[in-house]
Amino acid sequence: MEKIWKLKEQGDPELVRHLSAALGIDQTLANLLVQRGVQSYEEAETFFRPQLTHLHDPFLMKDMDKAVERIQRAIRNQEKIMVYGDYDVDGTTAVSLVYSFLKTFSPQVSFYIPDRYNEGYGISFQGVDYAAQHGISLIIALDCGIKANDKIDYANERRIDFIICDHHLPDGNIPKALAVLDPKRADCRYPFDDLSGCGVGFKLLQAFCLKQEIPFERLAPFLDLVVVSIASDLVSITGENRVLAYYGLKQINENPSRGLLSIIKLSGLDKRPIAIDDIVFKIGPRINAAGRMESGKTAVDLLTAENEELAAQMGLAINTHNDDRRHVDREITQEAIAMVDRQEMARTKKSVVLFNPSWHKGVVGIVASRLVEAFYRPSIVLTESNGLITGSARSIPGFDLYEAIESCSSVLETFGGHMYAAGLSLRRDCLEEFCRRFEEYVAATVSDDLLIPQINIDASLDFKQITPKFFRILNQFQPFGPGNMSPVFSTENVYDNGSGRKVGSGHLKLELIQEEEPHRPIQAIAFNHAEHFEHMQAGHPVNVCYSITENHFRGLTSIQLRIKGITK
Repeated sequence: MEKIWKLKEQGDPELVRHLSAALGIDQTLANLLVQRGVQSYEEAETFFRPQLTHLHDPFLMKDMDKAVERIQRAIRNQEKIMVYGDYDVDGTTAVSLVYSFLKTFSPQVSFYIPDRYNEGYGISFQGVDYAAQHGISLIIALDCGIKANDKIDYANERRIDFIICDHHLPDGNIPKALAVLDPKRADCRYPFDDLSGCGVGFKLLQAFCLKQEIPFERLAPFLDLVVVSIASDLVSITGENRVLAYYGLKQINENPSRGLLSIIKLSGLDKRPIAIDDIVFKIGPRINAAGRMESGKTAVDLLTAENEELAAQMGLAINTHNDDRRHVDREITQEAIAMVDRQEMARTKKSVVLFNPSWHKGVVGIVASRLVEAFYRPSIVLTESNGLITGSARSIPGFDLYEAIESCSSVLETFGGHMYAAGLSLRRDCLEEFCRRFEEYVAATVSDDLLIPQINIDASLDFKQITPKFFRILNQFQPFGPGNMSPVFSTENVYDNGSGRKVGSGHLKLELIQEEEPHRPIQAIAFNHAEHFEHMQAGHPVNVCYSITENHFRGLTSIQLRIKGITK
């Protein structure tokens, strides 16, 4: 699929020059900082040197004082506490974090992960019943609960208190829980509203530590779980998340928990520094696979394992689940793409909505993402579970999927999520009406330019600028992620030096030279660009856009361009 290259708005030239001189860095690097809102030496110092002291006071979050007081009382009175969370990466890391920490203060702490197939997403009536049957008087819900009004009412009738720690958008009515921690609440004045669910749980524990006068050093080792949630849930890596992610990466690289270490080894990441992309593409999917293919409880058991041998065994089991998941999602993706290809009308629609009652519920979100890649349309993949049609939705950059689904709320049983990812359920007799209304909303609101994939270019660059110093400073822009993506550069009139070759299935391994710098080749990898091989092999120039990365091979590290686009 052809992509449009679009140069981002460049920083004010005078400001860029001033920052370049103040920091002693290349103007291209200074421009990147200005594009990211950094305009002074002091702001650059905060950006490049995040400090734990930059974390906000957790008591600025509405209801935090009530939540901490209730936990203190429960521990003091030896009440039974249940830590409840969703079955995805954010939910299971959040449960692992809060459960592991609180159980050092009370033996009466347990955890509960709802079954994806029998209970569905979020707080369930079955979960509340389980708590009532086991004498649990306090439930701490993580990464869910902000829309569970009926479940909270049900729990209140059974004299079970709830502390909700969520980061999803609330409805107009906040549940009548004892405390509702959600920085997206309209009446919450917390300075940063894009925490992950695990991040909200971390703030709860930070507040607990402050109240109990517990040194922060006791909580800091759990930052490896927080960064896994931040990366996997695709929240912005700006503001407070940048601090949490920065120190989380230090923890996961220097002294990860036993459970995470087993996944790191199985992912082949134990021989080099782990970055956000490694979590997104290798660590996160393995943790997710437990909840997709079996039970999210398995992931929590692994992430809270205290025995290295046991952690290794559980890691192997989860790795098997991930292999199974990959096989299933590959098969369903092929079926889904074939369905679209067979439907004549599908080619003219602005959205993709597919339903097959036999599809595996655990992988529909992944398949929806694959459909976005294939057709570049907001996509929903639905299956059948417990008498309802249920599924996941994924969006294209710039289009608010949550609002589109919310516009169809009158025909839905449940829905929730974010701008780019959501889940929903509906009755079978409402499916046709939902498909019609969803397509109508998308067609009326999505602009034509949004339906054409774009590569956003941060700046143009000459190869001679890519020096060891340039790359060393560029590396300090990490951690990369939403809100601070790895910069993309463009360079014109480059050639392969003759050693280029096809690798894998449709990829190119190149050594590129620029017309002005013919004797300084730079290594490059171009995934899915094999169609340009003959043109480049014949000695013709091309324009490339790319990010600059490190290549690790046989113990050696070198600079490598990761090609994102090639034009003639």
